[in-house]
Amino acid sequence: MSPIVGSPAARVDGRAKVTGAATYTADTHVRGALHGFLVLSTIANGRVTGIDTEEAERSPGVVAVLTHESMPRLAVPTSQLAAYWKRVIPLQNADVHHSGQPVAYVVAETLEQAQHAASLVGVSYDARTPRARLSGAMDEAYVPGPGLEGPNEVTRGDPEAGLAQADVRLDVSYTTPMHHHNALEPSATTAVWDGTRLTVHETAQGVNATRLSLAEALGVPLADVRVLSRFVGGGFGAKGPVWPHTLLTAAVARQLRRPVKLVLSRAQAYTSHGHRPEAHQRFRIGATRDGRLTAIDHITTSQVSRTEDLLFNTSEPTRMLYACPHVHVAQRAVRLHLPAPSNMRSPEVVASHGLETALDELSYELGLDPIELRLRNYTSDNPDNGSAFGSKHLKECYRRGADAFGWSRRDPRPRSMRDGDTLIGWGMASAAHTAGGRPGAGARVVISADGKAVVQVATNDIGTGTGTVMSQVAAESLGLELDDVNFALGDTDYPYAFVSAASATVPGVGAAVNRACTTARGSVIGIAVADTRSPLYGIPADRITVEGGILYDTDRPRRRDTVRAVVTRYGAPVEATTDPVPIPPGYSTGAVFAEVRVDPRLGQVRVTRMHGVFDAGRVLNRRTLRSQAIGGAVWAVGFTLSEHTLVDHRLGRIVNPNLSGYLVPVNADIPDIHVGFVDEPDPANPDALGARGFGETPMTGMTAAIGNAVYHATGRRVRDLPITQDKIIGDGDAR
Repeated sequence: MSPIVGSPAARVDGRAKVTGAATYTADTHVRGALHGFLVLSTIANGRVTGIDTEEAERSPGVVAVLTHESMPRLAVPTSQLAAYWKRVIPLQNADVHHSGQPVAYVVAETLEQAQHAASLVGVSYDARTPRARLSGAMDEAYVPGPGLEGPNEVTRGDPEAGLAQADVRLDVSYTTPMHHHNALEPSATTAVWDGTRLTVHETAQGVNATRLSLAEALGVPLADVRVLSRFVGGGFGAKGPVWPHTLLTAAVARQLRRPVKLVLSRAQAYTSHGHRPEAHQRFRIGATRDGRLTAIDHITTSQVSRTEDLLFNTSEPTRMLYACPHVHVAQRAVRLHLPAPSNMRSPEVVASHGLETALDELSYELGLDPIELRLRNYTSDNPDNGSAFGSKHLKECYRRGADAFGWSRRDPRPRSMRDGDTLIGWGMASAAHTAGGRPGAGARVVISADGKAVVQVATNDIGTGTGTVMSQVAAESLGLELDDVNFALGDTDYPYAFVSAASATVPGVGAAVNRACTTARGSVIGIAVADTRSPLYGIPADRITVEGGILYDTDRPRRRDTVRAVVTRYGAPVEATTDPVPIPPGYSTGAVFAEVRVDPRLGQVRVTRMHGVFDAGRVLNRRTLRSQAIGGAVWAVGFTLSEHTLVDHRLGRIVNPNLSGYLVPVNADIPDIHVGFVDEPDPANPDALGARGFGETPMTGMTAAIGNAVYHATGRRVRDLPITQDKIIGDGDAR
C-alpha cells in the first residue's frame, strides 16, 4: 500500500470551495441578524467634538447609531495573543489616533440601509497636525521593551571590534514601504447572544485567541463564549490578532439583544486591521578578504502607532543564518499617527531582504560568487544560542538549486547578459524563517462503528491545506483510508490549538493529531486481541498492523479483522484525546534563484524564471507544500516590484486603499515557478512525523534574489523598494 503521508493528495475541501458549498463567515445566515457599518474618522490626530446622528437615525431601517458616548464600555484584553493593540479600543472616548479609526457604528435591518445611514452621520473634529512620515521622525526612534518574539536588542561578541578587524566593510541602508494583506475574503463578524452565552462567527486565524479576547473585553466567562471559523479565505497575518471591530460587534449585539453582522469593506480593511509597517534598515558588515564575516551591525527602524509599539520585523536571519562571531541587532520604533502594524506573512522577510541584498553587495566587493560567500559562512548550529538545529540541509539546497537553475553559466559582470536590447539578470539568496517554538495543540479522535473517524482540533485552515494534510496524518496514524477520515476544525468546542500562524500549524497540530490517532489505533488493536470473537484474539498487540481499515497479524497476514468490525463488536465508539505539548523551535531554509529581463529604455522589469529548493523537514503533502512555495514566490514579486501603501503625509491618510491603486501581481506577472524539496525528516519533532513549519519560508530570500537579479542586469542597486520603473531609469535611491 502506498503511504498516505507524503502523497500529493488533492484538497479534501476543494470541491466544496469551487462549487460554493463552503460557507465563509460573511456567508453565514443567522435569523434576525442586523447589519453593522462603520463610520471612520477623516482626520489622523485630534478629538471628536460633535457627532450629528439625527438624520441617520431617521433613515429607513436604522436601529441604532452608536458613538463614543453610547457604545458599551469594554475592557482592553490583557493577553498578547488576544490583541496587538494593547492600550486603546476605539469608540470608548473622543480621541482620534489615526485616520480611518471608527467614530460611529451604524446598525440597520439591511446592509444597504446601514451604508446609506453611515453616509448621513456628520462628525466635527478638533484636528491637529499628524506625524505620518517615518523619514521625518527618525530622531525620535527608540528601542521598545520585549515584544512577541523576545528582546528588541541583542548583542553577541564585540561588533565594533569585529568591524575594526575587517578587511572589507559595507555601510548600506534599505527601505521597505507599508504593505497590506488584501486577502480575498474580507474580515467579518457575526455575533449572536443567547442569554449570557455568546457565539461569534469570525474570519479568524485563531478561534481560541478570539474567544479569549472577547471574554476579557466583555467581562464574561470563557466557557460562555464560542467562536466558529470553518473556512478562511486568506489571512496572511491580518486575521491572527483580534481587532476592535470584532469586540464592538459583540458589544452592540448584546446591547441591542439581536444578532449583528459586520463585514469590512476593502477600504475599511486598510485601517481596521494591521499591516506590514514601513521600515528602514542600516547594515554595517565586516568581512575578511577571503569572505569570512567578522561583524554585522543591523539596525531596523519601523513605524508603530501612537498607542502601540509591538514590532513584527524581527532580525532572526541576521542572528541565526550565518556564522558570524560579532553581531548586534536592534529593532527601533517610531510613533506615528497611523494604524497599528501587525504580523504579515513572512514577518522576517524585511530583515531577510536587507541581509541577503547586503551579502550580494559584499560578494561584488570581494569578487566572490554569491553562493560561495554563503558557503564560507555556513553553520549547522544556531549562532544565536549555540545549539544545533534539529536538521539543516541548506548546502544541499544550494547545490540542487544551482544545478537546476544553471547558475554555473552566469557571467557575474553587471549588464553582461543580454537578449538583443533586453538586459538579463540572475540573482540568488538564502531563504530562511523560524518555525514552531509556540504552544502546541490538542486533538480528539472518535472512531465509530462504520469504521470512519472524526478528528477534531480548534485550528484554522487559512488556505494552506491544513485540513487536507491533517486528514492524511490522521489516516496514516489510524491505519484508515483517507476518505474514511473527517478532519473537523474552526470551533472552540474542539481541543485547543495555537493561532494558525508563525509556521507553527503543521508541527503543532500535526503532532497532536498523530499522538491522538496513534493512541486510538492502539485502543482498537487492544480491543481486537482481547475479543474472543476476533480472528486476532490472543495475538501480541505488537504483531498487529493496521492499514486501509484492515488489522492483520504481521507473522500470519491472512489472520485479519477490520476496524469497522472491531468497533461494532465493542459496542461503543473508540475515542482518544491528547493535550497540547509545546512545539520545539524549528528553522526551515532554502536556496532561491530568479531571472529578470529589463527594458533599459522603459525601466520595465519582468521576472522570467524562479527556482527554489527547500528544506522543510519531511514533506507531508507535496502538492500543498508546493502551493505554499509558489504563493511565497508570488508574494515576493509583489513585495519587490509593485506593492506599497501610499500615505498622504500631510493628512496621515492612506490614499490607495483598493486593488486599483494597490498593485498586486497578476497571472501575467508570474512565470513558471520551479520548486524542489530535500524531504529529510527533522528529528527534533518526531510526533509531527519529522515535518517542520514552512509556509512563511519561501517568500524570504526570493525578494532579495529578484533585487539582486535587477542589479546584475542593470548595474543599478535599488535599495528602496518597490523597484519601480522610475528607479531603474532615474536618479532615485540607487547606485
